[in-house]
Amino acid sequence: MEAATKALIDGYLQKAEKKLEVAGKLFNSGDYDDAVSRAYYAAFHTAQALLLSEGETAESHKGVVTLFGLLFVKTGKFSKNLGKYLANLKDDRESGDYEIFSYIDHETAETAVNEAREFLRQGRLYLENIR
Repeated sequence: MEAATKALIDGYLQKAEKKLEVAGKLFNSGDYDDAVSRAYYAAFHTAQALLLSEGETAESHKGVVTLFGLLFVKTGKFSKNLGKYLANLKDDRESGDYEIFSYIDHETAETAVNEAREFLRQGRLYLENIR
């Protein structure tokens, strides 16, 4: 893997860590919509790092979800649960960010933060093993 690609992957992972940290703070303060949004971005940036490890990038959020499914879930590199986490986080983020009357509550936000944490953990583990 080229040094420039490794640097980009590291940058995405650092950004993911920061988003996850902020998601936890927002959750603890009761700001559930924004906690879910930051949790999604933690998983999103992790997914972008993973895609780069395969020499791929996506043009959209939906593209990231789709490519992650094709390159990592369908191939058995990651469980179906991780694909569901990413897709659900995306959907919940869109609801929280765009809907006037969001359904995001304490339980939904807690699940989002936990799923993003697990997505990042497994993504990091995978990337450490292939470098």
